Amino acid sequence: MNKRKLNHGNKNMIGKRVTEARLKMGLKQTDLLARLQINGIDISIPALSLLEGQKRPVSDFELNALANILNVEVDWLLGRK
Repeated sequence: MNKRKLNHGNKNMIGKRVTEARLKMGLKQTDLLARLQINGIDISIPALSLLEGQKRPVSDFELNALANILNVEVDWLLGRK
């Protein structure tokens, strides 16, 4: 597994937890992207990488879809739990 080479940004609060949950489920970024597309969220591989690196804002639609796909609560993604 490749380690992140750049520091995390400050554009969202959920990137680290999205990565954590995705890896816990054994999903590659491309797997997550496919599941997002099925749920009506169409983002690119670079956009997902930026999201996970906290260098891209996240919409409420994306937040909701990510929580559903990763089988976690929105509050957990936001660091509230």
